[in-house]
Amino acid sequence: MRPYSPPTDPYLDVVYRDAHLLVLDKPSGLLTVPGRDPAHRDSLASRAQEGYPGALIVHRLDMDTSGLVVMALGAEVHRQLSGLFQNRQVEKSYLARVWGEPEEDEGEVDLPLICDWPNRPKQKVCFESGKPSLTRWQKLDRDGETSLLRLIPVTGRSHQLRVHMQAMGYPILGDPFYAHELALAAAPRLLLHAQELGFEHPILGKPMNFLCNPGAEFPV
Repeated sequence: MRPYSPPTDPYLDVVYRDAHLLVLDKPSGLLTVPGRDPAHRDSLASRAQEGYPGALIVHRLDMDTSGLVVMALGAEVHRQLSGLFQNRQVEKSYLARVWGEPEEDEGEVDLPLICDWPNRPKQKVCFESGKPSLTRWQKLDRDGETSLLRLIPVTGRSHQLRVHMQAMGYPILGDPFYAHELALAAAPRLLLHAQELGFEHPILGKPMNFLCNPGAEFPV
């Protein structure tokens, strides 16, 4: 396992803030919440709480995934935002650069997922006891060897996008868990980015829509 060495520039990238919530751009390589190991204390949540002591995590991104994360400022906003996520009232889309090119321009992956317990935190497809998991995808671009996809997770299972792309036969570049050797070596990081986030503001009642493009290390 590689040592945990999260990026620090910028230390905390605030996309939006008001009296009720924060929207942050998490870099690849930073945990969303602290790990159990003292060496893994640094995280998006702990950094945010340094400047916003009441900040509470509502949802998570994998350590290797970059992009938009919303945090609540206070327990009531946390409750309401959590309800939006649980009831699938949040619009989310991701960019992924994958190995190969799907024949179709769009489609969906409907495969049940469960924790691959002996190999955790990896997940796997399991038709007997896996939880229903659905991902919609659109092909945006191709270069002859890889493709850029827009991924829309209908459900929110752990590692869902990563496992579904692997199951399609198009693993995400730089994925240390699910990419084959060529796909892993094709990028210095996991090329998965939470680009779009939309929801109704739990207090103000107005639609909130955020777009956050990936950095230069993510070829689009």
